[in-house]
Amino acid sequence: MNVHDSERMAGLLEAAGMVPAKDAGQVPVTDASGDTVLTGAIPDVIVINTCAVRENADNKLYGNLGMLAHIKESNPGMQIAVGGCLAQKDRDTVQKRAPWVDVVFGTHNVGALPVLLERARHNADAQMEILESLEVFPSTLPTKRDSVYAGWVSISVGCNNTCTFCIVPSLRGKERDRRPGEILAEIQALVDDGAIEVTLLGQNVNSYGVEFGDKLAFGKLLRACGAIEGLERVRFTSPHPAAFTDDVIAAMAQTPNVMPQLHMPLQSGSDKVLKDMRRSYRSNKFLGILDKVREQIPNAAISTDIIVGFPGETEEDFQATLDVVEKSRFSTAFTYQYSKRPGTPAADLPGQLSKEVVQERFLRLTALQDRIAAEENALQVGREVEVMVTAGSGRKAAQTHRLSGRAKDQRLVHFSVPEGAATPRPGDLVTVTVTDAAAFHLVADPPSIAQFHLRRSRAGDAWDLAQAASCGVPAPSSGPGVVKGVSLGMPSLPVRTA
Repeated sequence: MNVHDSERMAGLLEAAGMVPAKDAGQVPVTDASGDTVLTGAIPDVIVINTCAVRENADNKLYGNLGMLAHIKESNPGMQIAVGGCLAQKDRDTVQKRAPWVDVVFGTHNVGALPVLLERARHNADAQMEILESLEVFPSTLPTKRDSVYAGWVSISVGCNNTCTFCIVPSLRGKERDRRPGEILAEIQALVDDGAIEVTLLGQNVNSYGVEFGDKLAFGKLLRACGAIEGLERVRFTSPHPAAFTDDVIAAMAQTPNVMPQLHMPLQSGSDKVLKDMRRSYRSNKFLGILDKVREQIPNAAISTDIIVGFPGETEEDFQATLDVVEKSRFSTAFTYQYSKRPGTPAADLPGQLSKEVVQERFLRLTALQDRIAAEENALQVGREVEVMVTAGSGRKAAQTHRLSGRAKDQRLVHFSVPEGAATPRPGDLVTVTVTDAAAFHLVADPPSIAQFHLRRSRAGDAWDLAQAASCGVPAPSSGPGVVKGVSLGMPSLPVRTA
């Protein structure tokens, strides 16, 4: 969700006439101690989009701002803007701790960024604007997409839950839902521009429809995505177990382009801790959901979020989490040590645990999950998978000469291209057989061209066009797969001719 917000900020700035500083060259920029802070020409504007979920976000922000102070001192025309959840939370604190920041804006007025930058420049004075409620739904703002072959689509913003550890509702506000027609129009616009995959975003994505009174709206939306020609992969994140209903499972199973992948946040396997967290489900219900999903989608890969060391968590509570993790057989788990967030109910709960206890439990949990992930991935060896090629490669790509991509179940696959086969482009799809596995990825090394199937896609064509445009090579200005630099969330109206 933060990545998608950053895409919108980039789109706004480009629509205002700016270009990415990285396009201007590769000049290293260092701070007073000689550490490299930026690579590329010194920019006119730096925007930091912040998160407030965990404490280290605060530390990173003020650390980065401290390093940028020295750069701005010798480049007084440079502007620094801070936005996102931490800006919404800290408000005056940002400018008190870093008075060299020019603009502070919140989560509800991202669209004001270019105006605030211009006002700060014109008035030679810092500008702060924090709204308490959403001004414009973000999806109506210009967007500079990071990828031409896949895109994020927000279906809602905000959250109506009151989890005691979470600061998001106070910063993002109550849930606001987009109308289905607007969402489907944005997806269609992405597909028309060459994308073949979309990920639906919401703080609690499966509670979509609460604002307009349709409890079955999310399942209906998934089925509607299945009717969009050219859309090959649909994903969504993140659902809430308490609102996860059978109609959504049925929609996933019965809609061919909805991928066999589910991210289902557990947070804790202890019913006592779940109650203290105000998570309105218990471990048995959670495991029951996974059983239903696997009954209808046997090849589904399920991932999760887990918090270790919540206030009052006993060794018995932690063991309950380990037990649920063992039973759940997650393909991946995002594990976090509890981070005390001022302003949340959990911050004032008794039984705050020591760092040493939390760290020890965290290491036990990650060791267990790493073992399970390795075992689950080992079961994939010998299976044929369809991989959508991505632009990024693995850390060892230079040595292995492998490309990378995601299988339908979202597993990361590193694969080699056999001699004589055409090299796929990002967005193309290859079908290969898994030959090896590790805890965090699969490997596919086809022994010959006969075991390697490449399907060139519209998304790959869009990638070619985008690369041509970035190199200044003429490319078609219209037609299927043509990529626009900045697009609105909604499609533009066709030009009418007499």
